Amino acid sequence: MLPSVRPFLRFIEAEQKIVNHGFEIKRGAAVKFNQWKREAYTDFIAISPENGSWNVVRSEFDEILLRHAQESGAKVFEGYKVNELQFAPNTEHRPVSATYTGPDGKKATISFEYLVDASGRLGIMSTKYLKNRLMNNSLKNIACWGYWKGCGMYMPETSRHNAPWFESLTDESGWAWFIPLHNGTVSVGFVMDSTASTAKKAAQKGTLRDHYMSQFELVPGLKKLVGDATLVEDGANTVKSATDFSYAATTYAGDHFRLVGDASAFIDPFFSSGVHLALAGGLTAATSIAGSIRGHCSEAEAAMFHDKKVGVSYTRFLLVVMGAYKQIRAQQVAVLSDVDEDNFDRAFDLIRPVIQGTADAGKKVTEDEIQKTMDFVKNVFAPTDPEMHEAVGARLDPSLFGDHAPLMTTEDIDKVVGKDDEDAKAVLSEINARKPIHAMYAGPAHLAMESVNGLIGNMTVGSLGLKREEVQA
Repeated sequence: MLPSVRPFLRFIEAEQKIVNHGFEIKRGAAVKFNQWKREAYTDFIAISPENGSWNVVRSEFDEILLRHAQESGAKVFEGYKVNELQFAPNTEHRPVSATYTGPDGKKATISFEYLVDASGRLGIMSTKYLKNRLMNNSLKNIACWGYWKGCGMYMPETSRHNAPWFESLTDESGWAWFIPLHNGTVSVGFVMDSTASTAKKAAQKGTLRDHYMSQFELVPGLKKLVGDATLVEDGANTVKSATDFSYAATTYAGDHFRLVGDASAFIDPFFSSGVHLALAGGLTAATSIAGSIRGHCSEAEAAMFHDKKVGVSYTRFLLVVMGAYKQIRAQQVAVLSDVDEDNFDRAFDLIRPVIQGTADAGKKVTEDEIQKTMDFVKNVFAPTDPEMHEAVGARLDPSLFGDHAPLMTTEDIDKVVGKDDEDAKAVLSEINARKPIHAMYAGPAHLAMESVNGLIGNMTVGSLGLKREEVQA
């Protein structure tokens, strides 16, 4: 998980429960795109040990949050299945009740004032009623994975001790993960383009396990970490597989309903964005609904607030992930058809004048602009490490590293450090790549940033809702 989940957990007073559970601490992450270059390492705990995250077993993590919600007053009904939604007459998609089947097989109906659809990839509201889910044409992947015992670890007994490892496949068909877990196993998986994966399986004419094991030859760094480890046997489920298709919706909110988590959108897991987006979407839904109920704004304004916040968060992560895929696949990835223009404007308003040129900013988004944006933000994964940052920082003007320093393009960086100082170029490229996407890491505070039609989130505990942004004279 990203370290940005911690402030969300802290906001709902669940952070300590996750800490106490003993999940494997995630001090940072190592990413290797190119076999001929060093891996990039992002250090989560350089500023504070409390900035670290965790490698979680999702079933355990989700159970903790479910019980925390229950203890906090939420009514939890387990073993129930929603079959259909009913809508108010003479309204466009305002849900008012749901028909469900209980654990005893009996059907019943429940009425409600607001619906928050957290039905996961099933996405009842989006797929069955709004019919507004759009599959991402560039990220149709398939994942396969298993669990191993006895693996080595990345840089033990250092500040990077046992960090997860991510590596591109040398045939450019996808990437692999190596994620240590607190139960003594390591999750090792491969994410591949579905067409390439199908072709590999057909050529091999073997089992899923055969296919899985053959991919280790394409990730020498990961293979070395696995070493002589043993695959944990689980019968027919020893090696698991699932489609990993990314998707979004044309809208994430409407009259008395909100879409959150995978029910709203799903992005390839390369950037570990799923839990962050789910928590952010859940909080945005709660904030916008509270704002509507408390009369801070109209329901239409509250719904738009949620819609735009979710759309912008998705778009930022999408472009970062697609920038990574340009490096993984070593080719341009056409994504214009997968990007909502309005959300792109909001997500990258800081970068558009730099990418396009001030005179052109505001014009229709083009494929070229999106490609340049991906090329810019992909440097989030530049091959740097904390030691390199320290060395470069010691020899360059400190003002270049400040949060409020002007955004620098590749050309700007070359002018400052020259074309031969590769370390300085990598460090400054990474720092600048983070600026237009910094709001992704702000936790609950991101709701009080970047207003939507003059509205921002009021994150005061006990007064959750929306408020009008103060206009500076």
